[in-house]
Amino acid sequence: MTFRTPFRRLATRLSAAVALTLLAASSAIAQKGASMLNVDDNGVILRGFDAVAFHTDMKAMKGSAQFTATHDGAIYMFATAANRDRFKANPAMYAPAYGGYCAMGVAVGKKLDGDPAAFTVHNGTLYLNVNQNVKGMWAKDIAGNNKKADMNWSKVAVHRGFDSM
Repeated sequence: MTFRTPFRRLATRLSAAVALTLLAASSAIAQKGASMLNVDDNGVILRGFDAVAFHTDMKAMKGSAQFTATHDGAIYMFATAANRDRFKANPAMYAPAYGGYCAMGVAVGKKLDGDPAAFTVHNGTLYLNVNQNVKGMWAKDIAGNNKKADMNWSKVAVHRGFDSM
């Protein structure tokens, strides 16, 4: 009986260690662009920026861990409780197009990281781009680029990892 208790403790610790390792590995895969959502190792989307503020304040505003909501498996952070509540009432309205990846990248068939500082809200949809130069290219023909991105998204979304520019 004295051997069973230490063995159970060891087995419990090993099980916990294996579970944590698997969780860390799956988070690392998501971070490298393997997911349809551009999330970090903790499952946070938009690099922690407030999805509602892009629409209401027309600026990239950092969110807080104090105000969060989960949608489609991603954690959204908000600058205020009011923004969190707006999001919860209609998450599809505020979620970024193409899972938060670069919209112009998707239009040309690439999976690139989206930078919250290089955003556009057009017809009520939030689009991110990899940088300000690419945002300028996107802005020259949003409707045309959006059409191309919509056609490419199902193929781009399943790419593992990020593409290079």
